[in-house]
Amino acid sequence: MKRRALAVLAGCVGVACLLSCQRVTPSPLPPSATAAPVATAAADAFVLSSSVFARGAAIPAAYTCDGADKSPPLSWTEPPAGTQSFALIVSDPDAPAGTWVHWVAYNIPAEVRSLPEGVVDDTGLSGGVHGKNSWGRFTYGGPCPPSGTHRYFFKLYALDTVLSIKKDDATQRRLLAAMQDHILAETELMGTCTRP
Repeated sequence: MKRRALAVLAGCVGVACLLSCQRVTPSPLPPSATAAPVATAAADAFVLSSSVFARGAAIPAAYTCDGADKSPPLSWTEPPAGTQSFALIVSDPDAPAGTWVHWVAYNIPAEVRSLPEGVVDDTGLSGGVHGKNSWGRFTYGGPCPPSGTHRYFFKLYALDTVLSIKKDDATQRRLLAAMQDHILAETELMGTCTRP
């Protein structure tokens, strides 16, 4: 009787051992479970560029205070759906006294996809409006670092509204405050300027 019980016990242990040693191959996950999340393309595809300088490259002298001091041509890709207007701010964060604002423009119509070279007044903004730069002027002022290399950030904002801000009040600070909660997407183009 004892021998029979031992034989049965040994048989059970053997079967258990065999089962535990078998390799279990997990069933593959469905493709939807392993695929990377898809990014929203609208904001990622919104890109600002210029035909006269590449991202991170030197801005040609013609667009600085050492040349004609004219604004560079700019163009951008399709903005997110629901865009009602664009705002543009160009600034130098490396200025000795703090950020120096070179260009402020807003209420650029939603259908516009570029600005020409040499914008001097609101006419060149295709219906947009110039704000006030750090010189107190309502126009573009080109890079003009006192010395060394400075960075110049051209920032374009796609807004879900047309801003009701008076031209005389449209400084960078007030424009940013007015844009709060209305920015659908933003893109920037950085160029440099070096002077001895």
